[in-house]
Amino acid sequence: MASNIQEIRFRRPLSAKPTPVEKPKNRHSGILQDKLRRSQKAPWCPSFSTAVKIFLLVRVAGAMYSNIQDCDEVFNFWEPLHYLDRGYGFQTWETSPVYAIRSWAYIFMHLLPTKLATTLIGPEKRPAFFAIRIFLGMISAVCETYLYRAVVDKINYRAGRYLLFMLLFNAGMWTASTAFLPSSFAMYANTVAYAFVIEPTNNTNIRRTLFATLAFAAGAIVGWPFSLAIAIPFVFEELFIYGTDKVTSENKTTWTIARWTRMLKCAATAALLLVPVVALDTVFYGKLTIVPWNIIKYNVFPDEQRGPDLYGTEPASFYISNLLLNFNVLVPLALASIPALAITYAFDRKRLGERTIFVDQSSPYTLMVIRLIPVYLWLGVMTAQSHKEERFLFPIYTLICFNAAITVYLMRGWLEVAYVHVTKSPYRASRATLFGRLTLSIVSASCILSISRIMTQWKYYHAPLTIFHALEADEIPRILNTTGHVFIPPPTNDTRRIEDDERYPRIDPSLVKELGLRLCVGKEWHRFPGHYLVPDGVRVEWIKSEFDGMLPAHFVETPKAWGIPARTQGTRVVPSGLNDLNKEAPELYADVSQCDYLVDLDFPLHPIESLHEPRYAVDETTWDRVKCLPFLDARYSSTLTRTLWMPGQMWQRNNEYGDYCLLRHRENVKIKERMMTLKKDV
Repeated sequence: MASNIQEIRFRRPLSAKPTPVEKPKNRHSGILQDKLRRSQKAPWCPSFSTAVKIFLLVRVAGAMYSNIQDCDEVFNFWEPLHYLDRGYGFQTWETSPVYAIRSWAYIFMHLLPTKLATTLIGPEKRPAFFAIRIFLGMISAVCETYLYRAVVDKINYRAGRYLLFMLLFNAGMWTASTAFLPSSFAMYANTVAYAFVIEPTNNTNIRRTLFATLAFAAGAIVGWPFSLAIAIPFVFEELFIYGTDKVTSENKTTWTIARWTRMLKCAATAALLLVPVVALDTVFYGKLTIVPWNIIKYNVFPDEQRGPDLYGTEPASFYISNLLLNFNVLVPLALASIPALAITYAFDRKRLGERTIFVDQSSPYTLMVIRLIPVYLWLGVMTAQSHKEERFLFPIYTLICFNAAITVYLMRGWLEVAYVHVTKSPYRASRATLFGRLTLSIVSASCILSISRIMTQWKYYHAPLTIFHALEADEIPRILNTTGHVFIPPPTNDTRRIEDDERYPRIDPSLVKELGLRLCVGKEWHRFPGHYLVPDGVRVEWIKSEFDGMLPAHFVETPKAWGIPARTQGTRVVPSGLNDLNKEAPELYADVSQCDYLVDLDFPLHPIESLHEPRYAVDETTWDRVKCLPFLDARYSSTLTRTLWMPGQMWQRNNEYGDYCLLRHRENVKIKERMMTLKKDV
């Protein structure tokens, strides 16, 4: 039976290249050789450069069309970056020098794309926003390609191909790959680290140890310190697992010393990454600051009144539910990877290699278990914490796809073994299409469900980003036109350029600032997409809602200037009103009567109204609707139809929608329009 199974090994466990075929001696043997080549032809696996281009197409699309899922992304990263870039923005208590649990070094890294966008496109802020997201998507594309090619070259080309499609068409990666979050940076770093980790360890391969250690350390030091837990199995393997080294009782002591020495040297080298991070954070905060330690201290050693639990707790099922939404069928496959490996070890032992007896070297199954453990480890650690957020799982998103790809590859092997056992014909097994159809159905189902989930984000919840754009694209040009302050584009012979200028007129920030417009946000504060999507000169203010926790305050404004010294004037200031107890600061609120514009969400079929959250959108005496877009009312929509999107009215019949609106204060805006008109006349 074992010999029969070996005869149908048309996949190559350690290489993507089929066995070379000898040159035919005559015409008839040549025909047979051609048939053999066709039967041995490996599935399509794009090269590194081709795979990068494919990933880039999808990631750039995600950068342009994905939502911002987390308000922490806006207030702790987009807003501080906007402050570095433009001199104003919202500040949370986390970036106060008193607490310093957000790294300015990480934020500062993203300033270059904004400057490139300003230089190449112009002073408008919106292109800078998308330039940063595209920059993040490019980084993710390269990292994912490194992992994909490593799986193809070091494990199996079929597993690599499964991984390619699982990463490409995945709702979780659609969001995480372009999110401006340290956990996304940790995901990039872990992905690159794994491209080296999946090589078998040995005492001569210092490249694997050094590069993997550097990548894991970068994810923890620059990104999120807790992501270092994912490196625990790697460190264990480096210190205790033989790998491909031949270790006997005579040389074991020497081998152990060499491994520990190498690991310590690589760790010390990687720790040097902390120096520039600490240096930059110290400059911005104005005192010696080690942000990774501050994050650990706040989350692991809080006192009775403080800690992450102040910002909400979730049940143990929270992460599984989120993973099922984003990864669908890949979740059970990823969690079944180690049991699947045990089944393969029992019934198809040669699947991971030709050796069956391991006296002085590690079994391929031992090595593979170590590769699969981080997903289980991270899920266990995160689930044990009371405070849970979707972004906390970002560091293992690519590893979930890796585990799932390995499971699918092993399942295909089971089917091969069963087929040979039933048919008694390895030759028929080598020509059967059943195996390919099994894997195709699994991967295709995952891709289709993920695309459907991505469409729900666009169709149901993208309104906030579009509504904020309406202020810049529609409303302010209308005011400037009404008051006679129309921007006249420079002379050009380009007809398309003239049409674009008429349709999307460029706004003079000085005129907008002269208007003194105030845009207010109440209960929708958590969906505020950031100042990059609000025109220069428009001041954003909070108004009181039923939320009674801490909202961000304004940074101390500084003049526009390129360079760190100009910005440290505000980053070193201790803001008043901010605290780490999540206590409300009423001094941060504006009077709604002083607002010129208001962003609000109204559910006309099932209205929610209270003292601090009246239905502004239906108050026609005070507010005009500038633009309203549908926004899903999840409370009264079917679980299935709000989870997945399908075309057609039949599917949408079980959904209910509210109105996400940009509202204009009738009197306030008219007064400012009249004032601008008078100034123009004078």
